Amino acid sequence: MSVPTTPDGFVDAVRGACGTELDRLGSEKALIAATAARLERQQVLGSALAAERRAAETFDAWADDETDDRAREAFAATADRERDHADRVRALGELEASPPDPDALHEHLRGVEGSVERVAAGLVARPLVASRSLLQVVNFFVNEADTAAADTFRSLRSDTDDTVADGAALLEALCAEEADWERALSAAEDAVAVAYREYADTLEGMGVDPKPVC
Repeated sequence: MSVPTTPDGFVDAVRGACGTELDRLGSEKALIAATAARLERQQVLGSALAAERRAAETFDAWADDETDDRAREAFAATADRERDHADRVRALGELEASPPDPDALHEHLRGVEGSVERVAAGLVARPLVASRSLLQVVNFFVNEADTAAADTFRSLRSDTDDTVADGAALLEALCAEEADWERALSAAEDAVAVAYREYADTLEGMGVDPKPVC
């Protein structure tokens, strides 16, 4: 089966190939894994802040050594956006200022090479994962009746969804032939798989089944 060679088609292909993993990453268990089951305001905010800061560091590193001008500009812009996100999360509470260690996804991303692969993994797959995590953060603050925090995270999620569309559009400019789209899809699938493996391993280590309860 050939890989779609349009932005919307590519995103749909990633969602189709990684549907189970993405669904589970967006379940109510996402915050349990992210906070080690400490479902408290500061823990949720701290986890969200760490995620934004990791992303900023990843895209800064890519912008520093990227050879394609279009990709470099996109990585630099995304790093700026993630820093802005981190500042907005930090404004919601007194949070740890020390840089976070990379999680499995960002450790993987920092080893990805190739403009097409980086865009697919970092600007399509990563925000597809992040959007699902952010939805659970929104839900947490809705349940806490914290309207300001919920609205902040809705805005961050909207930006994150925009990143998916922007990344897919950039792929259309970077992919000259079908083989490029195939490499892009493989890179995106690998990134989602890494994020899911850490999520599943974390939950299983806590004695929680990552599969949904039917």
